[in-house]
Amino acid sequence: MDRLLFLALGTAFGYALFRSGATDYDTVQRMFLLRDFQLWGVIATAVAITAPGLWLLRRHGRTASGAVLEVKPKPRNPGNWIGGAIFGVGWSVTGMCPGPIFVNLGALRLHALAALGGALAGAALLAWLHPRLAAALRLGAAARPAQARARTLQ
Repeated sequence: MDRLLFLALGTAFGYALFRSGATDYDTVQRMFLLRDFQLWGVIATAVAITAPGLWLLRRHGRTASGAVLEVKPKPRNPGNWIGGAIFGVGWSVTGMCPGPIFVNLGALRLHALAALGGALAGAALLAWLHPRLAAALRLGAAARPAQARARTLQ
């Protein structure tokens, strides 16, 4: 049952991204060039809706299905700034962040395959570089990829 709910919510989210213009390259470029503030409004609306929802979930300590909810703050480190900058450059160049990549694929926009390939290549590069960067960027155990954490536990 959960899978159907997640599929429905993901489809609704994808439709909202599509209708808002968040999957359109020109709209994204106008946002980054500060020529159009439509997507800034979409992002602000998402924050305004999500923040009270997260506050309520934290306050009640349970999800909608009754499962125990534990939300821990993520550790901050210099890697966040570097990763954020790389993410922003990729978003600006391709006009897509992870959600819109899949929405564009669903809309049969084949140029999204290049963005997906770049995202997967970037994730693979991070997995390869992470052990070399961890000390320099003061990354803790929580920031290590799951595969590296699993090796540590064995």
